[in-house]
Amino acid sequence: MTGTKERIERTFERNLPLVLELSHRINANPELAFEEHETSASIIEALQDGGEFTVEKGVADLPTAFVASAGSGDLAIGICAEMDALPGIGHGCGHNVIAASAVGAALALAPFAGELGLTVRVFGTPAEESGTGKEIMVNRGVFDDTHAAMMVHPTLKDVVVPTLRASRSWQVTYTGRGGHASRPWRALNAGDATVVAQTAIALLRQQLRDGVRVHHLVKEAGAAVNVIADRAVVDCMIRCDTIDEVDQIWDRVRPCFDAGAVATGTTVEYVSLPSIYREFRHDADLAPLFEKNAKAVGRTFPDYPDTMFGSTDMGNVSLRIPAIHPMLSFDLPPEDGNHTAAFAAAAGGPEGDRFVRDAGLAMALTIADIASSDRTRARLIARTAGS
Repeated sequence: MTGTKERIERTFERNLPLVLELSHRINANPELAFEEHETSASIIEALQDGGEFTVEKGVADLPTAFVASAGSGDLAIGICAEMDALPGIGHGCGHNVIAASAVGAALALAPFAGELGLTVRVFGTPAEESGTGKEIMVNRGVFDDTHAAMMVHPTLKDVVVPTLRASRSWQVTYTGRGGHASRPWRALNAGDATVVAQTAIALLRQQLRDGVRVHHLVKEAGAAVNVIADRAVVDCMIRCDTIDEVDQIWDRVRPCFDAGAVATGTTVEYVSLPSIYREFRHDADLAPLFEKNAKAVGRTFPDYPDTMFGSTDMGNVSLRIPAIHPMLSFDLPPEDGNHTAAFAAAAGGPEGDRFVRDAGLAMALTIADIASSDRTRARLIARTAGS
């Protein structure tokens, strides 16, 4: 097995210039959720130029989603390539390096799929930031014939088993009656409704369990100081340990928004947004294998007191099939973490390149270990056969 892993590593290093060029290209041309047309095409091109991959495009009726496959072994392992960027920030969550590391791992494994008994798959997954593309793909059966899946995410820490939490979002719209601010007595102020709601949520927080997060953003509440707003729009996200707890907390937060309508005489409407991030379940066999290989390529994993991160629709995959989602770090100051312009810049520079190399190679070596472990292999295959 050592000989095979050495050959995988040599193949990975040989493909690395192509993979880094892909990372830089995606970083320089960020595309938003469900609009990742050039990004998707670039990833597919890299896989087809660098290896014998067959590609199914537009899976799950999503134009930018795809599944690229190499090999025909009885053990199918998937690697997820996230593609979308953040509005106004670009790749501030490093999806360009996530995609490139997935391609690097897949290209390194493809020539050895036969001897390892593998089918290697790359899943092009759109809309992680908004819209939860993986939830759509899971629900439409795209992952059903895959035995396990993985991806690695950049952040400011090296963590094998991060805490990744569930979240769901709603849009709240108040409708009132506009008027001139100098003669306001016949108006019903929709902007004021948002103030009442936010105040009620702030008071509710003291009675919520530690770790529960209620995020809200007023997206619209009038356009001029001398005009009473007849419409206001608020986005609300709730983040908890499980999706069930999210729904329970919403049952307490919604009356806070109701209160805004009652106090101002406006009406309120609720729309559940399509972004549903489920809790992540890490596979107990796969995580230690990744840790071993990540250490072999030079990463260390300190015992951080806090390993709680945000939410990801990779959690939705993990509840359907065995999965892992380790974190590898950029060496940046705390203020330059995920979802900042500085992080986006780093993802297109030397820190991003280091991540692509370490994450991609560690995943390739981990998948080789999975394929070579009779016990793990049998468990994964049996689990899918019995599901």
